[in-house]
Amino acid sequence: MFSLPNNVTIIEVGPRDGLQNEKNEVSTEHKLEFIHALQASGIQEMEITSFVSPKWVPQMADAAAIVERAHKHGRQFVLTPNSKGVERALQVGAKSVAVFVGVSNSFNMKNINKTTAQSMAELKPLITNLKQQGYFVRACISTAFYCPYEGKIAEEDTLSLCKEFSSWGIDELNVADTIGMANPQESHTLFSLLLREIPDVLLTAHFHDTRKMGLANIYAALLAGVSRFDTSAGGLGGCPFAPGATGNVATEDVVNMLHTMGVQTGIDENLLCEAVAIISPFVSRPIDTGMFRLYQIQQQA
Repeated sequence: MFSLPNNVTIIEVGPRDGLQNEKNEVSTEHKLEFIHALQASGIQEMEITSFVSPKWVPQMADAAAIVERAHKHGRQFVLTPNSKGVERALQVGAKSVAVFVGVSNSFNMKNINKTTAQSMAELKPLITNLKQQGYFVRACISTAFYCPYEGKIAEEDTLSLCKEFSSWGIDELNVADTIGMANPQESHTLFSLLLREIPDVLLTAHFHDTRKMGLANIYAALLAGVSRFDTSAGGLGGCPFAPGATGNVATEDVVNMLHTMGVQTGIDENLLCEAVAIISPFVSRPIDTGMFRLYQIQQQA
């Protein structure tokens, strides 16, 4: 007989990962309104922005203003691609930093023009310094299952990268199915392996819903023992460097699935959908997740 955890932590990534590839320019005010509504729903951990070059990701040009003006509530991650990004983030008061690297060399080259080994060599002193200063650091492991350029990624390669990060004292490993090609069996197998081999680091699963297997993959990871998941309100998202990758798994659908199985999240589903309704008019594609559709029907009744 399998067992599920009593509680799961949802890390909301809509304000960053959800909006980074959005074609419409979303104003700082609307982003902050979205963030504050998500906080009001009960979300305690959130990825709020990214300190990347505005040339490559113009949607994140207001990163400093977002950090300075967002309500200080729970743990707020900012994504930083390099030492320059980290410096900018710390200057405006960020306390929790996320770095990223692709298991796939090809993906890493397309993304930041460095091999995986080059990225790791640059990240090691950066992470060591951050940990010495007392910052919370999460490592985002892209293309942990599949790469748009190299195909299937060997589990041993993902495990090796995660072990290297763990040896540096990383606080959290965020393992991502970047292009949404994993299936539930692969999800269960990889996360079982990671939990067995690296038991002392927080492990978070990040799934995209390209083939509509996001919820199934989350369920499989739950059965493996994972209790932390990245999700995006409204199912917003996609990676500009991963052709074919659609949005993240929708927070409202994940929360509903967990609640109906008796797994608590501390999140109010109705308030969560209200947050989705706030951002919905400002994104370029209609939000059509299951729970948001039900919310809209109830509002019209």
